[in-house]
Amino acid sequence: MIISPCVSICKTDPRTGYCYGCGRNNDEKKTWKLETTTDDWKKNNLEIIRERLTGWQLDSFNESYNHKIKNGISLYKESLKNE
Repeated sequence: MIISPCVSICKTDPRTGYCYGCGRNNDEKKTWKLETTTDDWKKNNLEIIRERLTGWQLDSFNESYNHKIKNGISLYKESLKNE
């Protein structure tokens, strides 16, 4: 199973149409939720996301996504639990 790249920072850049947190557009977000979406499509989309993001945003995404894969929760959601 490929974990969704959502890192719980759900705000879309009005200029690009990409989410500040995960780098996806709305169509990609919808496609991730479909039962018919293949793992190959998801792996490819993760590559596209990483090409789309740069600098601190890519670093932040990678850190939070890897944390989510390892711990089942994004860094942001975990920080809310610890407040």
